[in-house]
Amino acid sequence: MKTNERPQDLVEILREDYARFPDNQTYEIYSPDVYFKDPLNEFNGVKKYREMIGFLDSFFGNVKMDVHNLNRSGSTIKVEWTLNMTSPLPWKPRLSIPGWTELTVNDENLIGSHIDHWQISPWKVLRQNFF
Repeated sequence: MKTNERPQDLVEILREDYARFPDNQTYEIYSPDVYFKDPLNEFNGVKKYREMIGFLDSFFGNVKMDVHNLNRSGSTIKVEWTLNMTSPLPWKPRLSIPGWTELTVNDENLIGSHIDHWQISPWKVLRQNFF
């Protein structure tokens, strides 16, 4: 990614990535030492981010990210979404996690931090397996 690319290019790449999530993500838009945090994970590095997405894709079935809103204001991109996936349990419960992501874009026009917020607790997500 070149520093002279238009800001909307990054937004368009994200729109396309979320539309096919978790397949064929554009990891080149992330800083090599990107900071990631969600209610279950916290780490640095695009390699670990890539591994986490790979885990979602291999452990859960029919993973789908429905994006409700995606916009950029300055160096911040906010994405509102619902993550849906099938649990690997024998009765195949469907899990649904509503939330939003705050992405911070650095001076190189790369994503330097990716922070996910869930609108429900991890406990409520776990309970979806049984109720």
